[in-house]
Amino acid sequence: MNVQNLIKRNSGPNRRTGIEGKTLAEKLAQGEAAREAAPVAAQHDEMQSRAPAAPMAGADDTDSIVAAAKAMRDRYADSAAPAATAKTCLIVDDSRVIRKVSSKIALSLGYVPIEAENGEEALARCKKSMPDLVLTDWNMPEMDGIEFVEKLRAIPTPKEPVVVFCTSNGEAKDIHDGIAAGADDYIVKPFDEAALKAKLEKLARG
Repeated sequence: MNVQNLIKRNSGPNRRTGIEGKTLAEKLAQGEAAREAAPVAAQHDEMQSRAPAAPMAGADDTDSIVAAAKAMRDRYADSAAPAATAKTCLIVDDSRVIRKVSSKIALSLGYVPIEAENGEEALARCKKSMPDLVLTDWNMPEMDGIEFVEKLRAIPTPKEPVVVFCTSNGEAKDIHDGIAAGADDYIVKPFDEAALKAKLEKLARG
């Protein structure tokens, strides 16, 4: 007897009930439906297994990721790099007032001012750390400006500093002697802030 006939015999008023409260006819019908659905489910699983995998990131996506990674690396490198060393200006004068005025001008031009009272002290500072700019007086105790500049120019250094005489010795011969000793320029006291600033700006452009 096939399943369809069994379903008919077990339906109606004389039907029998299974252990779970379902009629035998209902159980038989569910089994038949499951057998019919099995090939469909198997076919669906096979189609899923044959479906192509999700595509990987394209070349454009890779390029954008690489660009972002490089930008991050460069930002880190920039932040980790040491800051540029500020330029220094050595001011050599036995007058405290002149040193303070010259320091103010040097600061306005972007230099870090360093002070020395005489040529001997200035020479020791230069041997320890060579400045970028030197403003020096001529008439000083211990070691005068001419001797200081001559000894300064004798110190081996990768980059020689710019040297400017700031002195009351204003004769033509004095200027020649100062330049011959190794100075790059010369300004005569008394000078005002604008004159010294213009002189230093001219040297910076040169």
